[in-house]
Amino acid sequence: MALRLKQSLAEGKLTRVFCVGQLCSPKFIEIVGMHGGYDAVWLDQEHAGLTIPQIEEACRAARGVGLDTFVRLAATDYATVMRPLEAGAGGVMAAQVRSVAEAANVVRWAKFHPHGQRGINGSGVDGRYGTMPLPEYLRQSNEATIVLIQIEHIDAVHDVEKIAALPHVDVLFIGPADLSQSMGLVASWDHPEIWSAIERVAAAARAHGVAWAILPRNRAYAQRCLDLGCRMLSVGVDTWTVQRGLQSWIDEFAF
Repeated sequence: MALRLKQSLAEGKLTRVFCVGQLCSPKFIEIVGMHGGYDAVWLDQEHAGLTIPQIEEACRAARGVGLDTFVRLAATDYATVMRPLEAGAGGVMAAQVRSVAEAANVVRWAKFHPHGQRGINGSGVDGRYGTMPLPEYLRQSNEATIVLIQIEHIDAVHDVEKIAALPHVDVLFIGPADLSQSMGLVASWDHPEIWSAIERVAAAARAHGVAWAILPRNRAYAQRCLDLGCRMLSVGVDTWTVQRGLQSWIDEFAF
């Protein structure tokens, strides 16, 4: 469940999330949680190809150190959305969304009636392995499951007002690298057209009471986003964190 994360966003608090993909292990997630400063970890199934057992163990470790979770996945089909939720993830983040119709499918697959048509099971950890009464299971899942839609293609930017207006979309998550690629401006982080797209997402989120998030490239970039109303920063990726740590040791002992 991701109820704490949803509540923090609803209250307008700044949240920080950490990406785990290539180095997805329970111990790594425990380290992030014990270090402090983060509200959630997001598990990158899109690029790292995480298995359901890996997601189960990662979510179990996150629960143990007080972190919420959500899984980034390619918005492809019902099973892709449903299975991480039954594995214990607090929510899902759909990558490469191109239209309001695709975003609506993600919501429909992630929520039970009356908000969607997710298949009813309840035998996974999210239903306490079949011990939670069905009405309570459905209510609690609908209330706590967080749904994030990635805005990382210019087509999605063109549809962003409609996407933001969808009921039960919690976060619009900007992916600036893929967004720049879709606009023919690869890695042109500060190009005026890129910032214009970000500002349009921010305006749509504000108009519809939806939070928005981004992976900032540096502190100044993050501050500009915060000034536009961003309330979720994805700060850090597992492999980048290891590289930074290794370099700090090399720099310290560079005799």
